[in-house]
Amino acid sequence: MSNSRLRERIRYLEPIPSGQSPGGKLTKPIRAILFDIYGTLFISQSGDVGVAEKNTPRRTDLAELCRHHAIQNAPEELSRKLIDTIHKDHRERRTAGVRYPEVEIDKIWQRVLGWQDRKRLRAFALEYEWTANPCYPMPGLDHTLRVIRRRNLVMGIISNAQFYTASLFELFLGASATDLGFAPDLTCYSYRFGLAKPSAGLYGRCTDGLERRGISPSSVVYVGNDMLNDMMPATHMGWQTVLFAGDRRSLRLRRDHDACRQIRPDLVVTDLRQLLEWL
Repeated sequence: MSNSRLRERIRYLEPIPSGQSPGGKLTKPIRAILFDIYGTLFISQSGDVGVAEKNTPRRTDLAELCRHHAIQNAPEELSRKLIDTIHKDHRERRTAGVRYPEVEIDKIWQRVLGWQDRKRLRAFALEYEWTANPCYPMPGLDHTLRVIRRRNLVMGIISNAQFYTASLFELFLGASATDLGFAPDLTCYSYRFGLAKPSAGLYGRCTDGLERRGISPSSVVYVGNDMLNDMMPATHMGWQTVLFAGDRRSLRLRRDHDACRQIRPDLVVTDLRQLLEWL
């Protein structure tokens, strides 16, 4: 799907108040700020990426998608095959010792559809995701990133993501993540490494880049919406943490999860612009 076609199908989304209150504090100096994407920088209809059971498109939308791509499977069968194939891949990776595996969604679709044309596979995968999980920028995103750049803070990304995730920046902000100020060596998309959050290995990918810049862990801030996937591993890295609680869809407090019981974010914000008084 081309960017022009994507723009035609953009669905305006607003965050749903979570009922949380902002509060806490960060300790200066802060030299680097790393972000989650889905549910933090961008409103996500489902609150995350790649949650196949939750992200299945409506039958009418999926039927139209199948017709457009000349797919003979019934919509329900296609969704079921996708979910089953992802689960099988996860089981295989866990058996091989990967605790938090991540798939490459175009390779999953190749197994589901049997297509060999990578361009065709990626076009369908993008359209399926866009239909299942529409996204929209969080209020104040562009302004927040511009102010952070002006203050010469190092920016990075650690996010569960697929090949199409980076296109959100181009689509909505008109520039690549790199041009917006995110350092390539501090940009970790899960599909590239076969690891999903909260894998410590994914967070550790940023360590070398931070050390090369002489940035100590205590001067790093990580911003995310999930206590397990974001706050817990970032805390274990020795980073300061900001829980983004600006959208009920994506806020994951995980109060019943043992790994999160002793984890407390340093700061809670309900709007990205609230970060700026601390940075």
